[in-house]
Amino acid sequence: MNDELLYQLALTQVPNIGCVRAKILIANLGDASLVFKTKKSQLEKIEGIGEIGAKSIFNFKDFSRAEEEIAFIKKYKITPLFINDKNYPQRLLNCYDPPTILFYKGTANLNASKIIAVIGTRNNSDYGKHATEKLIKELSGENILIVSGLAFGIDGIAHKASLKNNLHTIGVLAHGLDSIYPPEHNSLAKNMTKQGGLLTEFMSGTKPDRHNFPGRNRIVAGMSDATIVIETSLKGGSMITAELANGYNKDVFAFPGKITDSKSAGCNHLIKNNKAILLTDAQQLVEAMGWEEKQKAKPKKQKELFIELSHEEKIIIDLLNEKQMLHIDELNFKSGLSSSAVAAAILSLELQSIVSSLPGKMYALNP
Repeated sequence: MNDELLYQLALTQVPNIGCVRAKILIANLGDASLVFKTKKSQLEKIEGIGEIGAKSIFNFKDFSRAEEEIAFIKKYKITPLFINDKNYPQRLLNCYDPPTILFYKGTANLNASKIIAVIGTRNNSDYGKHATEKLIKELSGENILIVSGLAFGIDGIAHKASLKNNLHTIGVLAHGLDSIYPPEHNSLAKNMTKQGGLLTEFMSGTKPDRHNFPGRNRIVAGMSDATIVIETSLKGGSMITAELANGYNKDVFAFPGKITDSKSAGCNHLIKNNKAILLTDAQQLVEAMGWEEKQKAKPKKQKELFIELSHEEKIIIDLLNEKQMLHIDELNFKSGLSSSAVAAAILSLELQSIVSSLPGKMYALNP
């Protein structure tokens, strides 16, 4: 571990500096250490920080909590992922308030090419259990990462079905990695660290308090390409997650249920109000997401034919060469270009058949 991690953890402890302001600071200064070493007068000039934010940073002197967390990270071999880390879940950069730092224990690639969230009620019916298990079994050959919240009900069923069908699965927690909630899922969580992982934005010692769950839900929705709602009532965490996913311009799907069944009332509501696509099977999901294998022959060595590209186009291509695909917000964030310049460059590259638009405002280079 290094001093930069100390500053990264400390940044999350500064009063009046939440995830939004932290994102602004890193976008402007690059590293957490520079945030604390920059003069107060300069911090005040950063749009969105102002006098209050600058004063909070300047007056912050207690790094003891960050030091304690570093000791915990070392002891339990936790992987910290700061917002500018290449292994940080890049899709989360689409969120207005992406977590400043995440704590990860596992083996799965958090930037896998295909990621879905499977969520639903804690009090599932046999129908919900069957629908979840059937969906994941049908997806077993698609190399998809399954994300959920490790709760009772649909979440737990989704994780177990993923393990059974050899799919990696991530449990996003509303507490620190020093405990598991619910405790009945201790064994499940342990198995997931070997075939997926556990992810949280909360430091050790953080309890699963009620106000932590909406934040957990934004990670579930934000790091996934699509959110699948299996079974839910009109109120609850699953509906919040679905609304968040819609707000992030992610695809939302829902399994329909009987109009008299309260456990399916939320799914039916989402479908009725065009906030979710009615889903019946895995093949429909794969086709809707554009994940089916394309057998069409494509020009070979197309990338070698790039000629007379603009400065902006070259920047976009360089970024896409580093990753299989990137979200439009990440291209804006990493390129340093204005959003209009990025949009113009992408449009030009699409017209030249160099770049393709994918579901969820993702972009990738053509083979």
